Amino acid sequence: MDSAAIIWDVETGKQLFSLNGHSAEVVSLAFNNSGDTIITGSFDYSAKLWDVRSGKVTHSLFGHGGEISSAQFNFTGDLCITGSIDTTCKIWSVKTGQCVTTLRGHNDEVLDVAFNAAGTKIATVSADCTARIYNTMSGTCVATCYGHHSEISKVCFNPQGNMIITASGDKTSRLWDTQSGECIQILQGHKDEIFSCAFNYEGDTIITGSKDNTCKIWVSQSKVLSQR
Repeated sequence: MDSAAIIWDVETGKQLFSLNGHSAEVVSLAFNNSGDTIITGSFDYSAKLWDVRSGKVTHSLFGHGGEISSAQFNFTGDLCITGSIDTTCKIWSVKTGQCVTTLRGHNDEVLDVAFNAAGTKIATVSADCTARIYNTMSGTCVATCYGHHSEISKVCFNPQGNMIITASGDKTSRLWDTQSGECIQILQGHKDEIFSCAFNYEGDTIITGSKDNTCKIWVSQSKVLSQR
């Protein structure tokens, strides 16, 4: 809320750099896979790329017409994506800081974005209760996932890239096929909004976190996930 992000030394707990430059709260941040660059997204309608070694801004990403809700790098770190309250997502070149593609299609706030492991697909979720799958290179929507009855706040690809999981205010998480957009399974059991979800490394176990003050672990049994 103080408009800054801080880099800390994990071993000593000492502050290395304070990343100052945003003019409103910072709500999203992520490292690239090599660990030398950070992206921050802010309610000041911008995202920024930072050099971890110096704590300096390398690029400021302007172009959204609303607050940034989420920001992520692809696996190779040459692209990053931002999702915004303005209902769009933007793909950016990390090298130049220029917008490569604007992804449109949602009709309400975009709340989360994710690349698949290969970087070939992007998943976006929105307050419009849908998830959308885009081809990274062309920027075209290849599948739209309908079924949730409330806003979707989180999305993740499985490691294999053939499924996504979504977490929603309707108290469910759903598994979706990334080719067809069809719902594979509904994970029911939470008593309040689910705001977080993740696959394990193998992709056969999921954890969900909810406002009901519990986390649930779901394990694949013959390709069907059951609550543990």
